[in-house]
Amino acid sequence: MKGLELAERYFSEAGRPALEKALPDLMPRIAAGLAGEGSECFGFDDEYSRDHDWGPSFCIWLDEDDYKSYGHEVQKIYDELPKDFLGYPERKDGPNSTGRVGCLSIKSWYLKFTGCPAGPENTLQWMRIPEAFLATAANGRVFYDEYGRFTAIRNRIKSYYPEDVRIKKITARAAVMSQSGQYNYPRCIRRGETVAAYLALAEFIKAAISMTYLLNRKYAPFYKWMYRGMEDFTILPRIKSQILALGSGSSENAQETIEGICINIAAELRRQHLSENHSAFLLDHCSEMTERISDPAIKQMHIMEG
Repeated sequence: MKGLELAERYFSEAGRPALEKALPDLMPRIAAGLAGEGSECFGFDDEYSRDHDWGPSFCIWLDEDDYKSYGHEVQKIYDELPKDFLGYPERKDGPNSTGRVGCLSIKSWYLKFTGCPAGPENTLQWMRIPEAFLATAANGRVFYDEYGRFTAIRNRIKSYYPEDVRIKKITARAAVMSQSGQYNYPRCIRRGETVAAYLALAEFIKAAISMTYLLNRKYAPFYKWMYRGMEDFTILPRIKSQILALGSGSSENAQETIEGICINIAAELRRQHLSENHSAFLLDHCSEMTERISDPAIKQMHIMEG
């Protein structure tokens, strides 16, 4: 059983009845689910994930006033729930597990991942938040939220970046991809600078994966899950196998694979009306994309910032 399914059953069969019995008047104001840090929140958990931070558990989110008034009592109810559930043993917390599950403040939870108590509300706030943190704030599943406050912030984050921010980030990825993969990688190879070539290739791969997320309007998660998260992409699905060829060293001609990825990216930029340029060199698209940004503060940022 995946962690999200286990968490939902643990809440519905053990957590919710206990909360309804002890605090019936509070129930309409709680939100419950499993989201945040951990592979299970992305649905990426497997047998190796169960050595820490995995097991019967869920989150209960309260607004600030209710958290101050009832947080201790709600946490006590949570702590008294059965530790083993459906044959799965007690959750094993890791050294940095504080605040992942149990009773949590909505304000503090969103502040932790976005730096904003109600999530980002302007373009500069959106720009400052690391993409993996937004992925973490929007992942998982909410099982119960009649009150709706937690879900309202969550849905605003899930609706994705403001378009000016998305274009700026796409422009930055295009600049990095052209610099690292189309320019520096072949020059390093010609010079026999093997380590520099590997570093350039790593920069290209990371930027290309991030670019593909942006073009699919999905947040890229923490780096170790970025490639796995590409499984269900409907836009540029072929890039996943091209990235695998580069990353595994199975590509006989890495430069040809890099150029193939960039050609596909350039075509998608045109399809999304972000650029009309027909160049395969991605840096050539950056000026035109920058001009499509209407927010002056975002437009004036350095080409690779974001």
